[in-house]
Amino acid sequence: MRNATEIVKHVDFSQARPAVQQQPASIDEGTAQVVNSLFNELKSIFPAWKQAWPDDEALKRAKRSWIKGLMAAGIHSLEQIRFGLMTCRASGQDFAPSVGKFVEWCQPTAEQLGLPPTEKAFQEAARNSHPAVGQGARWSHPAVHHAATESGLSNLFRLNEDAGRKLFERNYSIACRMVAAGQPLREIPKALPSEVSTPAKPETVQSELAKMRAALGRRS
Repeated sequence: MRNATEIVKHVDFSQARPAVQQQPASIDEGTAQVVNSLFNELKSIFPAWKQAWPDDEALKRAKRSWIKGLMAAGIHSLEQIRFGLMTCRASGQDFAPSVGKFVEWCQPTAEQLGLPPTEKAFQEAARNSHPAVGQGARWSHPAVHHAATESGLSNLFRLNEDAGRKLFERNYSIACRMVAAGQPLREIPKALPSEVSTPAKPETVQSELAKMRAALGRRS
């Protein structure tokens, strides 16, 4: 999968044209196809796309602007762009979105990633933030645990509901983006066993053995 940063490094937008064969020879053909395919997809989704890009010159400027916008927003993988295109298709709109709106659509929802909805995740984090829960906390997904830990369990417990929700939602949004980008999350700590055995002291062991020998000697 190509990285958006690699795309920008290799594409000369000052000479870019919609058709791949019109790209200068110095541009990698695969890179040109990736850039052009994004805009071809947008044109196929939005019938009124010419309102935004009426000619080749406008399209060239749009490509330059969009790639800069995607990079600035941290859209670095084609998987994120795929989510954006999925939302474009579901929008039902005729007009192409702005780069800012497309960036927003590139951020998949928790549900799209198979994660608990934000409100459900917050309620789970709020429950597990209670000191009485401690090591017995159960987490439905590492993303929920990650967001709760980043928010601070003590903060979620002591803050009022609105403030705690706002704090958690911000960190859960970040965790969702990490999942979408394949980045590692905080590991959920393993629960401690209900009973922890401690080894007996050597002198205690010797004393018990002596008692056993004495008892056996009386029986013989």
